[in-house]
Amino acid sequence: MAERKLTHEQQTFVVQSLACFDSPSVVAAALKKDYAVTLTPQAIEAYDPNKKAGARLAAKWKMLFEETRKTFLEDTASIAISHRAVRLRALQRMADKAETQGNMVLASSLLKQAAEEVGGAYTNRREITGKDGKDLPAPVSPVTIFQLPDNGRG
Repeated sequence: MAERKLTHEQQTFVVQSLACFDSPSVVAAALKKDYAVTLTPQAIEAYDPNKKAGARLAAKWKMLFEETRKTFLEDTASIAISHRAVRLRALQRMADKAETQGNMVLASSLLKQAAEEVGGAYTNRREITGKDGKDLPAPVSPVTIFQLPDNGRG
């Protein structure tokens, strides 16, 4: 099918997909699959207000883009892979398949990755303690400030 003007629904789909960081080529493939519409990635860039091609995008589409991006960035809970349990289940399936196929190197790698996931290797949480798990000593200021004499200046 040749390139053509998009319907309101298709335009909304394109703007929201771009706002969720899908590349123009990914959006083009989705348009073709879901709507049987062929559009070049260059034409799709016109729906991204952050691109030069989208500089003259209508205000309503810019607003939809910004609202969608804000929601997308704030709501990682709706992204399955952001949850440790989902990642562990996927790793379990992959490790089982690798082991069944006799690929012990891959299975071992997946088991290591799962252990790191469970051990919190992919978090920012750090626990720092002193000797034998006791509290660290209170910090001592390494800088001592002396009052300098005014040398008769004043």
